[in-house]
Amino acid sequence: MKTVLVIGGGITGLSAMYELHKWKQEKGADVRLVLVEAGEELGGKITTVHQSGFIMEAGADSIVSRKLESLSLVEELGLEQEVVYNSTGISFIYTDGELKAIPADSVFGIPASIKSLAETTLVSAEGKIAALKDFYTKNDQFTKNDSVGAFLEHFLGSEFVEKQIAPVLSGVYSGKLTDLTIAPTLPYLIDYKEKYGSIIKGLEANKQQFKGGERKFLSFKNGLSSIIEAIENQLEDVEIFKAIKVNKIEKDNQHYRVELNNGEVVEADHVVLSIPHTAAEKLIDDPELTKGFSGLRNSSLISVYVGFDVPDRILPADGTGFITANTDELSCNACTWTSRKWKHTSKSGNLLVRLFYKSSHPAFASLKEMNREELLKAAMNDIQKSLGIDAEPVASEVTNWSDQMPNYLISHPQSVAMLEQKLAADYPGIHLAGCSYYGVGIPDCIENGIKTAQKIIHLNK
Repeated sequence: MKTVLVIGGGITGLSAMYELHKWKQEKGADVRLVLVEAGEELGGKITTVHQSGFIMEAGADSIVSRKLESLSLVEELGLEQEVVYNSTGISFIYTDGELKAIPADSVFGIPASIKSLAETTLVSAEGKIAALKDFYTKNDQFTKNDSVGAFLEHFLGSEFVEKQIAPVLSGVYSGKLTDLTIAPTLPYLIDYKEKYGSIIKGLEANKQQFKGGERKFLSFKNGLSSIIEAIENQLEDVEIFKAIKVNKIEKDNQHYRVELNNGEVVEADHVVLSIPHTAAEKLIDDPELTKGFSGLRNSSLISVYVGFDVPDRILPADGTGFITANTDELSCNACTWTSRKWKHTSKSGNLLVRLFYKSSHPAFASLKEMNREELLKAAMNDIQKSLGIDAEPVASEVTNWSDQMPNYLISHPQSVAMLEQKLAADYPGIHLAGCSYYGVGIPDCIENGIKTAQKIIHLNK
């Protein structure tokens, strides 16, 4: 009997185990399946909190619909009737002491038409003229392994990137745009530039795939943890260890001896490392692997939810949140008006907002030293400045993801390739999986987990 051990019970590890379990059930595969999770519950960065009539996501708050719909997981889990979609509305950038609308006809702040470029109020006339370079300049120097920030600045100008694009993209990907690689972030921008001769023209021609309307993002009536619970309920023939850590992994001929901190040892033929790279690098004593892991980087994020006993209609009409451009004005990077964007999160229709504090912000150095009460006070100060609300909160949730948010630097693909080559050569049967390596979105993690499982299945046919 072969043994497959999945380390990490986040969405990637669960997706891998779900696919392996289907194989075992449908094909009668002679395999032992073991899942080990260090936390008290499965889910990783997907954690739903219910408090005072509000639904708050301590980690990820939604799933990109167009990506998940290409997978069959929701249907297989019987969650179709639980799906809810976001309400659309205006997104703002907070700058110069006021909220300014991000043009609706844009993708991550990048104009998707000449009209959008011309009418934005976030960029000066000089900045708009500089962005016209995109229409007449060929790409003869950038590849998908280059900086997304350098690429965008070259064709759209530094002002447009600084004032409109960078605040939006930084709300999606952690870190400075100049440090982020095109390939794992926005690879299609290079393709559009090559095919249409213009990033803007390319986005305009393909805008429908980005404009999902009311169905752009999805969640579930009782929160994202519904998908975690549904997968866990399917794993009838899987040994699941919770609140158990892996101490080390040692190679034993063609197998692996995996020592758990409860004293047990699992002899495994395949090991899936679906945990942050900072945890994975501690499990195998190998200087070359350590060197490969050292090339990967994480950033930090603090999330603060605040719920009020006031109706959310006091917010600007049709708005769903804002991003900050001038880091001196507020301590937060962004604020989502959750009860407006996700109706299911506030049963009473009262106001629920979520503020994001990232390590890229100059204020983060002091914020990371604060306790829960101090962070809540800082959030209330930002809310009062930006939205003019000084009511007392009736619910709150503070989550600190210190050094746990993947940051895809320019060197990221090379570091991952180095690790893959080393594992294939010296540790066949050990597989990397998850957002530390292959993509941060939930659908990306699900797909990566499934593909990792399918690779193991193929090797054991």
